[in-house]
Amino acid sequence: MSHQSDLIASDILAYLKQHENKDMLRFITCGNVDDGKSTLIGRLLHDSKLIFEDQLAAIQKDSQKYNTTDQEIDLALLVDGLQAEREQGITIDVAYRYFSTDKRKFIIADCPGHEQYTRNMATGASTCDLAIILIDARYGVQTQTRRHSNIVSLLGIQHVVVAVNKMDLVDFAEARFDEIRREYLAFTQELNIADVRFVPISALRGDNVVNASDKTPWYGGETLMQLLESVEVNRDAQLDAFRLPVQYVNRPNLDFRGFCGTIAAGHIVPGDEVIALPSGKSSKVKAIVTYEGEQAAAFAGQAITLTLEDEIDVSRGDLLVRACDVQPTVAQAFSAHVVWMNEAPLLVGKEYQFKLGGKSVYGRVSRIEHRIDVNTLDKASADSLQLNEIALVTIETNAPVVFDPYTACRGTGNFIIIDRLSNATAGAGMIVAAAESHGVSGEADELARLRAFELELNALVRKHFPHWETLDIAAIYKR
Repeated sequence: MSHQSDLIASDILAYLKQHENKDMLRFITCGNVDDGKSTLIGRLLHDSKLIFEDQLAAIQKDSQKYNTTDQEIDLALLVDGLQAEREQGITIDVAYRYFSTDKRKFIIADCPGHEQYTRNMATGASTCDLAIILIDARYGVQTQTRRHSNIVSLLGIQHVVVAVNKMDLVDFAEARFDEIRREYLAFTQELNIADVRFVPISALRGDNVVNASDKTPWYGGETLMQLLESVEVNRDAQLDAFRLPVQYVNRPNLDFRGFCGTIAAGHIVPGDEVIALPSGKSSKVKAIVTYEGEQAAAFAGQAITLTLEDEIDVSRGDLLVRACDVQPTVAQAFSAHVVWMNEAPLLVGKEYQFKLGGKSVYGRVSRIEHRIDVNTLDKASADSLQLNEIALVTIETNAPVVFDPYTACRGTGNFIIIDRLSNATAGAGMIVAAAESHGVSGEADELARLRAFELELNALVRKHFPHWETLDIAAIYKR
């Protein structure tokens, strides 16, 4: 494999240490159906010599069985592992693959292109630093290209590599590449994407994926692999303030009480004064404890346990912040972009469970400000959200929550919405800012709450008493 070295044979511990200290890049591949996302990942692994011999033999056998590439080896089968994916030649669920080169470690999320799997794509993109958006050179910017670019922007991904694929089918024409480049840049002017790069490739043939192609002498840029190895993502974090969402209170005996979690932003050292929110109680850090023992400092991304000098009340779901830093917002109402992921629609006034970090609270969407057409970026009014739709909404919770804007800190600016009846994850959200409470008053709002209650009640009636008639509570209320 390309990341192996002589240290494996001579000093395995030194090799593992060297491998451990490489930085990590998480990226996704997305785009329209049949743009070649899975093939591209297979090509990256194949040309980097990161496929084992038994894997290669297996996909050679399956390539003959499914015959999706005219008897050539189908590298997409490396990530399309579901039976339905192989039969249809599409990606349905997010597939993750790990590999490493001499310069960096990578985790790839291969995301589906079909519109009905938009929620899968949003899930895969939520933890990524970079997105590879594939565009078929024959068709240019498509509906799903716009949809995925908008989701990438909403999820705060700052780096996009536009891979113009299947250049071999347009004779590697520079004019076609430039045309697609201009079309994509015109579309993304309204999006919050700081770094956009373009590379002409043929994933099936391997041109400009790992090795430079002699068929594109007009392209003087880096190959796709070189871009992935060199892009700088360590400076993307907007927030330098310390944020530790408390995930667990560790009390193994009477002499130890620690607060466990993964640092979402900033750093901490013993002696720093911290504040527990939302209570506002303060203390100083006594020690930073990890698996390796006590540490002199801890930084974003590390899982740690903090012990404090004073016995203040800190519970799971609280947020520990440094007293000298910019403080997060504590509120019971906020605006957020929501990606709806449930077959049942989002209803204004219906009570849902909202999970922000380790804290779970009940609340409701009090207003849908506008629904976003991800194909055109147009905004339209709406009174509900259907599966895969995106909107800006106002949410009100029954208890105070602590948060930062998602653009400032992902770890304290995101949340999920849980349906109380089915306990299923119904949506995902990115907080924009605190909002004014609209309240739940007036006949229209009261009817919205009753309608939401009616849907839940009738679902239970149909489940346990199928011969009973369903109730129209809102009609009863009007009478």
